[in-house]
Amino acid sequence: MAGMITALKGQPRNPSRVVVYLDGRKAFGVTWSLAAGLAVGQRLTDEEIEKLRKGEAEEDAYQRALRLLGLRPRSESELRSYFDRHRFAPEIQARVLARLGELGLVDDRAFARMWVEDRQAFRPRSARVLKGELRQKGVEAEAIEAALEGANDEQAAYQAALKVSRRLRGLSREVFRRRLGSALARRGFDYEVIKPIVQRVWSQAEGAGEESEDKQCHRR
Repeated sequence: MAGMITALKGQPRNPSRVVVYLDGRKAFGVTWSLAAGLAVGQRLTDEEIEKLRKGEAEEDAYQRALRLLGLRPRSESELRSYFDRHRFAPEIQARVLARLGELGLVDDRAFARMWVEDRQAFRPRSARVLKGELRQKGVEAEAIEAALEGANDEQAAYQAALKVSRRLRGLSREVFRRRLGSALARRGFDYEVIKPIVQRVWSQAEGAGEESEDKQCHRR
């Protein structure tokens, strides 16, 4: 496929890319950054063309990864799985992951910490469940243990119970406790953790209800 560059034309639908014409024929496309070293009249060898193609594939993988990371952080394993599905060569994956790592955009330790902190703040789960979730993301055991250091199932269960209990107001004691206990069990908490938390939250809810009734009586 070696030949002389006879034209370099921007793609109308994708201004970030340039179409390379060899010997008057459309040959391949590259990004502007790769096209910067090309010129009309320049002769390309097969090796140079292959190098450009690999560079284009790497840039494609890199930009795709940036878009994914813009939606939410990803583990290295998640990105590798994505690259595999889109058939990027292993050497391209390695270079892209190295670039992202240098920018601090791929760091499994930071990812694991973020995952645990996010769960604790918005969707509390037991340490056992969090460990399983991170394993599914391909995070190594050492990074998982570091992220879960200091995790407290009692505190997490209590925070989860407070969130769930808001939807259970007005229910009888038996129904309240059964539904709250089931909700906490689905989040991976053990019975030894669930039992006192359910009792604690029920007592607080009952006390709040009595206080509200007292205020209404005083108003009357």
